[in-house]
Amino acid sequence: MEIAKIVGENLKSARRAKGLTQAQIAAELKKYQSDYSEYETGKVQLDYEKIVFLCKRLDISPNELFGFE
Repeated sequence: MEIAKIVGENLKSARRAKGLTQAQIAAELKKYQSDYSEYETGKVQLDYEKIVFLCKRLDISPNELFGFE
């Protein structure tokens, strides 16, 4: 499985675990929900700033986001 899809699945799981919607996270990133959705489906890769923001916001480590144990 390609890394963008792994990251997307982990991002989705972390978001749901926090009880947040895609629209809520998208608003915090100043993005449309449809744009944010592409991160979770692996269609668009995250840049460094978004990785750091999302890890902090969702209380996960970069290792968790990228699927490293």
